[in-house]
Amino acid sequence: MTDSFPKKAAIAGAIGSAAVAAALLYVNRRKKKGNEPDQLPPIPSGEKPETD
Repeated sequence: MTDSFPKKAAIAGAIGSAAVAAALLYVNRRKKKGNEPDQLPPIPSGEKPETD
């Protein structure tokens, strides 16, 4: 029992830390997307837009 317990603990720790890292990456990615608007509104200047 003592031989397999450290192996199981190490595997559980690796899985747990990977899950925490994945959760942090997911939250940070969602924060960045939520704060930025899709497209900036046009700036009214009173002039007609010129196109080529």
